Amino acid sequence: MGRIRVAIAGLGNCASALIQGVEYYRDKKEGEIPGLMHVNFGGYYIQDIEFVAAFEVNKLKIGKDISEAIWAEPNCCAKFSDVPRMGIEVLPGPISDGVAPHMFEAFKVDRSIKPVNVSEALRESRADVLINYLPVGSREATQIYAKAAIEAGCAFVNCIPEFIASDGYWAEKFEKAGLPVAGDDIKSQVGATILHRVLAELFKDRGVYIDSTYQLNLGGNTDFLNMTVESRLYTKRISKTEAVKSLIPYDVKTRIGPSDYVSFLGDKKICYIRINGKAFGELPLTLDAKLTVEDSPNSGGVVIDVIRAVKLALDRGISGPLISISSYAFKHPPKQIRDDEAKIWVEEFIEGKRDR
Repeated sequence: MGRIRVAIAGLGNCASALIQGVEYYRDKKEGEIPGLMHVNFGGYYIQDIEFVAAFEVNKLKIGKDISEAIWAEPNCCAKFSDVPRMGIEVLPGPISDGVAPHMFEAFKVDRSIKPVNVSEALRESRADVLINYLPVGSREATQIYAKAAIEAGCAFVNCIPEFIASDGYWAEKFEKAGLPVAGDDIKSQVGATILHRVLAELFKDRGVYIDSTYQLNLGGNTDFLNMTVESRLYTKRISKTEAVKSLIPYDVKTRIGPSDYVSFLGDKKICYIRINGKAFGELPLTLDAKLTVEDSPNSGGVVIDVIRAVKLALDRGISGPLISISSYAFKHPPKQIRDDEAKIWVEEFIEGKRDR
């Protein structure tokens, strides 16, 4: 099937987990691969993924080989695989609003470093897919990279809650450019959002009326530090809240989203979910759940599926938002559907029975 040439905007913890994962699984045989939803995705395997470009604003990462840069501060993703030298130098990307005022020191930003022309770099690297891993709240910076992807003839995967695939304006731009786009805001393999959705749907399907629900998330990586400023997570709250509320056919009081930064947790994320409901006889029923995960690797396997779905779309000449993989893999897709239905749509897309 050929190689899948991948570029990355934002070489933080999630990128580190993805790059380690591709190396970790490269020589694994089918049947020896826990942690993945698809070993074979339409004829593409993990070893078909090749990283060809990366963009950063961190002076400790710029100019380094990708294999070195993923270990630079403030990255704190758990190391689970050695990564050999790739011969790909990390390029300086545009800052724009990708760095909040309170994050310049944490992200080791040097304003004097001139950014490259992103679209030219994508063309030179012959990237098939650009993955957006910028910090939450990077609205303008995300649009800069989306525009560059279109100019370079590159597909776009938007892993953060700044709306591109689910925004009509950008969806039309990718459609007209003949390029696929997937997003927005990646779900983890088993994370807070997918767990909350499953539990809410269980209550609804079993006839328990949900009065109120909350989801509180704690973490110690720079993602959580970035979101200590409420204005940075406006779209994040929308994305996570709609992911849950879209499954409930009536209005529910909610509080869903990042809650606090706890530095000593590092890349560990702790989630607390409560659902308050009325059961038979309108008597109270309350569920409390706690989930603890290594945050960044939790989405790695999902992104590997998305990369291969987007490459299949490129192979088939499909453009615009990819509804099936977006509904399955993202919190704020163009179309919200049940997760079991989205899984069926993805299998149909792989088999060529569904064009998006």
